[in-house]
Amino acid sequence: MPDGREIASMCPHCEDFARTVMMLGALALYANADDADLTFVELVGPSLAVSLPEPPPGTFPPGYDPNDGPQYPDGT
Repeated sequence: MPDGREIASMCPHCEDFARTVMMLGALALYANADDADLTFVELVGPSLAVSLPEPPPGTFPPGYDPNDGPQYPDGT
């Protein structure tokens, strides 16, 4: 799996996206640590997710609609 530098070099103007995805991954790993500050994780995680810029071109196939997925049992 490519690291953030390899992703950014493939698409130099997509460095922010790659960096934010890497930080979300690091936060997920930290959240599973025995001594993790879960309040920190709960505060920083959503902020990082919301700060994600538009994904680089070609990330999703043409015509992809993120809202067109399966219906879940709870209706969402």
